Amino acid sequence: MLQPLVMSVAHSKPLGTGHSDHLEPVYPIDVARYSSVSDLLKEYAHTAFGGRNLGEAADTLERMIRDPDCLVVLTLAGAMTVAKQGLLVCEMIERGWVQAVVSTGALMAHGLVEGSGRTHFKYNPHMSDEELCDKGYDRVYDTLELEQNLDDVDLIVRDVVEKMPEGEPLYSSLIFTALGRHLDETTPKETRGILKSAYRAGVPVFVPAFTDSELGLDVALMNQIRLRDGKSRRAFDPFLDLEAYARLVGIQKHAGICTIGGGVPRNWAQQLGPFLDIMEKRTGGIGRGFRFRYGVRVCPEPAHWGGLSGCTYSEGVSWGKFVPQSEGGSFSEVLCDATIAWPLLVRGLIERLGDKPVKKNLPQPDPNEKVLLKKR
Repeated sequence: MLQPLVMSVAHSKPLGTGHSDHLEPVYPIDVARYSSVSDLLKEYAHTAFGGRNLGEAADTLERMIRDPDCLVVLTLAGAMTVAKQGLLVCEMIERGWVQAVVSTGALMAHGLVEGSGRTHFKYNPHMSDEELCDKGYDRVYDTLELEQNLDDVDLIVRDVVEKMPEGEPLYSSLIFTALGRHLDETTPKETRGILKSAYRAGVPVFVPAFTDSELGLDVALMNQIRLRDGKSRRAFDPFLDLEAYARLVGIQKHAGICTIGGGVPRNWAQQLGPFLDIMEKRTGGIGRGFRFRYGVRVCPEPAHWGGLSGCTYSEGVSWGKFVPQSEGGSFSEVLCDATIAWPLLVRGLIERLGDKPVKKNLPQPDPNEKVLLKKR
């Protein structure tokens, strides 16, 4: 015969109340109470699942932006400029929230289309991909890039790069600074774009896989034209980007990373800690002990697919890329389409931080420093 359950309960240890273990309560969200996105995000943090992740991401992003000693790196992947999210990057740069950008080349290419005053269009599913190809419409999911746009941008890129000093090796951040200056000088004041905003704010834009983009193809074409005309090829050295990034970010007291998507930009930006560590380990030089203190990731990819885009910050701790939470690290991950979550984060933080740009007193690298290794 079964014994009544009450007997086992009566002889068990006292049950926890939640409060007895200092657990944080969750609350029902009441959308009728709030008139701002910022307040709604605060309430999200007290709910569950993706909503809680988004609310906590807003808090983490706010902390890294408000930290006066924290340099913030924004990494971008996916078709965010074709998806018309480019002004979010402009807002983050112009408001002083971001001090470095690491991106895919395609995202910057489509952003240059937008920033030079050209237009993208909605895809009409009644048109076949064969018809799109014939008419010069390049499909990116549900949006179209015009081949004419890319032809126009090619002329801009080649014109700007050809005017850069001969004999000086090219690298992505150097090219994007020059393109930003060109846009600042040639486009109407009201025309906004990522490279224009970055140039005005002195924010470097790094594209580690530069040749994997329309802009890389533009420079490759320029070199082919030069060779045809009996001129020398313009050399491109991607390690100059890595070294410039290391000089800027590696000297900071704190650093934070805000990742939209994942891919090469995320890994390239995060590998700085291991890079500086192996300088000490393998050469006997002085290590800098760099780790990211804050992190926010907005990307739909989960960890179980095995790609870096879905890699957790906890896994990154094992590589020496991040300060563990036990030592003060603060990280939030939102598994969501960035076109849904990212605008809410930016709008909510505009409400919290106001329109006045955030001012930070961050150390700047010595422009004459060429060698990162320092002898003991």
